Amino acid sequence: MNPISLTPGAVTLSHWRAVWQGATPRLDPACHEAISQSAQAVARILSKGRPVYGINTGFGKLATVRIPDDQLEALQRNIVLSHAAGVGDTSPAGIVRLMMALKMTNLGRGASGVRPEVIALMEAMLAADLLPLVPAQGSVGASGDLAPLSHIACAMIGVGEVFLKGERIGAEAGFANAGLTPLPALAAKEGLALLNGTQFSTACALAGLFEAERILQSSLVTGALSTEAARGSDAPFDDRIHQLRGHKGQIDCARVLRDLMAGSSIRASHLENDTRVQDPYCIRCQPQVSGAVLTLLRQAAETLLTEANGVSDNPLIFPETDEALSGGNFHAEPVAFAADMIAMALCEIGSIAERRVAMLVDPALSGVPAFLTPQPGLNSGFMIPQVTAAALVSENKQMAYPASVDSIPTSANQEDHVSMAAHGARRLLKMAKNVDYVLGIELLAAAQACDFHTPLKSSGALEAVRARLRRDVPPLENDRLMHPDIEAATCLIRIGDVLRAAGLPLPSVEPGS
Repeated sequence: MNPISLTPGAVTLSHWRAVWQGATPRLDPACHEAISQSAQAVARILSKGRPVYGINTGFGKLATVRIPDDQLEALQRNIVLSHAAGVGDTSPAGIVRLMMALKMTNLGRGASGVRPEVIALMEAMLAADLLPLVPAQGSVGASGDLAPLSHIACAMIGVGEVFLKGERIGAEAGFANAGLTPLPALAAKEGLALLNGTQFSTACALAGLFEAERILQSSLVTGALSTEAARGSDAPFDDRIHQLRGHKGQIDCARVLRDLMAGSSIRASHLENDTRVQDPYCIRCQPQVSGAVLTLLRQAAETLLTEANGVSDNPLIFPETDEALSGGNFHAEPVAFAADMIAMALCEIGSIAERRVAMLVDPALSGVPAFLTPQPGLNSGFMIPQVTAAALVSENKQMAYPASVDSIPTSANQEDHVSMAAHGARRLLKMAKNVDYVLGIELLAAAQACDFHTPLKSSGALEAVRARLRRDVPPLENDRLMHPDIEAATCLIRIGDVLRAAGLPLPSVEPGS
């Protein structure tokens, strides 16, 4: 993807999404003056000879230890090495790109005291697709995401491992092969500035948000197709109902469901021949549930956008007065709350989708053959795909427990309340993957159920979705290996082909949408 310019303090959600998807970020040159002034202020503060946290003192509980001027570079190197204590799985490349872009814009606000060449190296690394290896576990979401961010700082001084264009390699060799040179040393404050902040938690939460938006949009399509499959009514989607309640997310989702079903002959047949008065909640209450999810995601988006554009290291440098002020912007409580909201939203999208699958396989509710097979008994049809969906939904329920309500003291009780934002945000991609599978199963089941309504057809939008699925997955006549069908349908959800096939405007989580 083409490079994009990021203006510190004013980066949009679409820019962060582009970085997640592979765009190469660079800082707007207009911020260079503020960066230089901040670094010069650190030099002036040091010249006054007073102890200043993180510049000429130890860290955390060791803040009372004064460090001589001739050991300040060693102090910064030591904090980077000692704090690079992450463990577990390697963070995905998109997360690391987001972390680095977030850190660049954080430093680009001119309140962190780093030299311009530090940020320039991060830009060059991203342009060369030279990404540090960042273990995913080890942050409690306060005092910054210390361990994950330290692994980025380690790579920048030539220590540890990196990925060069996806190939895992030692940091020194990676820089050499990319034609770059690591930083020979870190100046006062720079090591602390690089590893202090919420960029790991925020990157994971943003990635979860982007996936949740796509999943919500996809669920509106699969939910509309399930409504058609069950010959459900679109009366509950009437705009007058939702205007009376007033929730914008609900109004927006109802409009999409109406648009998706417009012109359906299956729907027309329901009006003429069906004696049912009301559909189950998983059909009838889709606007209320999806709308609440949309509202929640929009609230999370506002929080994360503010966090992404903010400054979250410590201490902060104010060049106009040559002050270094210690505070707590590194505490990731806002990110933890946002991540918990996204987790709940993902859980609910999957939960109601699984109920629609369960409805479709039950002939008493769906009006089509049991388990969506022409010969039930001889064939089991969609019996076990529904069980798989139920298993995935229950797994997500277990993961949706709020991370923000937990805390554990660290650093000899100096850092005695933490946010657990990293835990809350890191689970989101796993939860999203689970919901993708649930929606893939719903797509298969709904399309199969609609086959029983032939020659009646659904709307143009939903018939286009069915046609796209049928290019990869034929109707289920007799039992066959189901795993490839589920993978194929889920892939269409995951890569956005279902949304492209529907071809309709869908609600966004962008602020102001």
